[in-house]
Amino acid sequence: MKLSQTSLALLEESVKKAIGRYNCGGEQTIVTDIHLQPKQASGDFTIFNDEDEKLAHAYIEEWTAYEGDDFYESLEQDLTSLLNKLKNAGAFDKLNIMKPYSFVLVDEEKETIADLLLMDDDTLMVNDGLLKGLDEELDTFLKDLLEK
Repeated sequence: MKLSQTSLALLEESVKKAIGRYNCGGEQTIVTDIHLQPKQASGDFTIFNDEDEKLAHAYIEEWTAYEGDDFYESLEQDLTSLLNKLKNAGAFDKLNIMKPYSFVLVDEEKETIADLLLMDDDTLMVNDGLLKGLDEELDTFLKDLLEK
């Protein structure tokens, strides 16, 4: 599914609105997950915290017309890219949320589909892009090591 710039902007504004609730000064909040819940049939996009408190909501009309079987998979890529873009822009740097916390894609029953972004100073999430070609690199390294 290829989302329009308007839909991507709505998703971005929703995430910014949701994290904006944690921009205030004071004591750090303990949040382990920020849940992103898209609903294909209705087009609703809701962001909520661990306590099911709604942080932001948007309506994405394109989702209602999508007929593919890979709704969550294609949306996972778009949301991961969006969150990484915001992270690289520093949008999450000054939040009063105690690390680690993560952004999680959930279905309509609030079951986890995918971890989209982990915010932690010490932990790196391993994904397919990072692991691609790792077997070959390790085999080459081991072969070179044994030959010496």
